[in-house]
Amino acid sequence: MARMILNETSYFGAGCRKEAAVELKKHGMKKAFIVSDNDLVKFNVVKMVTDVLDDAGVTYTIFSDVKANPTIANVKNALAAFKAFNPDVIIAIGGGSCIDTAKAVGVIVNNPEFADVKSLEGVADTKNKAFPTMCFATTSGTAAEVTINYVITDEEAGRKLVCVDPNDIPMIAFNDAEMMMSMPKGLTASTGMDALTHAIEGYITPGANPISDLLCWNSIKFISDNLRDAVKDGSNAAAREGMAYGSYVAGMAFSNVGLGIVHSMAHPLGARFDVPHGVANALLLPYVMEYNKPCAKKKFGDIARAMGVDIKGMTEDEAADAAIEAVRQLSKDINIPQTIKELKKRGTDEVLIKKEDLVQLANDAFIDPCTGGNPRKTSVEEILELYHIAY
Repeated sequence: MARMILNETSYFGAGCRKEAAVELKKHGMKKAFIVSDNDLVKFNVVKMVTDVLDDAGVTYTIFSDVKANPTIANVKNALAAFKAFNPDVIIAIGGGSCIDTAKAVGVIVNNPEFADVKSLEGVADTKNKAFPTMCFATTSGTAAEVTINYVITDEEAGRKLVCVDPNDIPMIAFNDAEMMMSMPKGLTASTGMDALTHAIEGYITPGANPISDLLCWNSIKFISDNLRDAVKDGSNAAAREGMAYGSYVAGMAFSNVGLGIVHSMAHPLGARFDVPHGVANALLLPYVMEYNKPCAKKKFGDIARAMGVDIKGMTEDEAADAAIEAVRQLSKDINIPQTIKELKKRGTDEVLIKKEDLVQLANDAFIDPCTGGNPRKTSVEEILELYHIAY
């Protein structure tokens, strides 16, 4: 049996954010609670949406205290600000961090018994759909605007809460390439590789089906064809549009079929060491592909084709290796760190993660909800060995 859950309405294309005025009027919404971050406010990305709200006569307030790996405290503070303003719609402007925060707020508003946030972890038994939410994606990575997933960091426990809830899905999503132009090269690269990880893990997970396979394969092609150009020239509208589509369709798939241990291993890197999620996924992806190769050879050949590799005349093993190498080369071409020891403490040359930290990371990764979606059954010991190989 296959199940597909998607958001109600999505818009694509440069300038599509202007359709928000039509949607707000149609739904009778006149008071918006905006969730974003300080950088997007500072660089006038949020203004691209508030200008539309101003023209439509919609009043709003902006909550911008959201971390790159959003925390329980971020959610609780946003929830308090929401209640003080009493809006009729939530508008998330940003990447996964802002959208995930907005999702958590929206779920708790209509399911107040989950106000501790921690109880949302896993498949929470919420009864009511989240408060109406519109999302404006500013990155092409998490596809949070179309998924039933969100991730919040429990700083006290040093781990990420992976939340899966069909009730959290946003009502309307906007993927406007003009809002993605200001993304710096590093963020474009890491979020793009995050999207590629979604597509590859969604393609090889045991829960995959013909619909998700179609979405994932095309996502891999979109990303392979456009990510280098988007990193090289952020104003390349065609590349930005291609990445927006690639990210979105990967989200449509993995939201319904699951992910694997690239994400399981990336989550504790973010929770314990604040490593950006896209960087963690990108770094780990080739190593985990090597590990999963025995269980996904045929599909790895398909991945190679999607990435432009001519596999004619290759054996199944050779084609699978070509896929792994194509992923690794793409990562190198856009300056993604290739080993864990390359990750440094912010503003220093000091190594961020030490070898003795890997045991705790492996334990955290093994119990992550994404582990069950890996095509190859694993163990704490094998995950630890993978961390050592990637180190």
